[in-house]
Amino acid sequence: MDNDLRALREQHGWTQGALADRLGVSRQTVNALETGRYDPSLPLAFRLAALFDTSIEAMFRPEDPIDPAGRTDTAPRRSN
Repeated sequence: MDNDLRALREQHGWTQGALADRLGVSRQTVNALETGRYDPSLPLAFRLAALFDTSIEAMFRPEDPIDPAGRTDTAPRRSN
């Protein structure tokens, strides 16, 4: 999952450790979130959004876009 966590953290002048303390998680968790190796639980995503005064949708984006029909690929479908 793509996210803006690193940029938001840096805008506030916080280290990974400082953000981790505010969230009640480890610095390693913050690092894994920033690098996309870990997707947050829903409660953690809500805490992050509240902390940065934004929405979850604004912070986190799926790597594969989903079209309105619910498909994850964006290639046009051929009709037979």
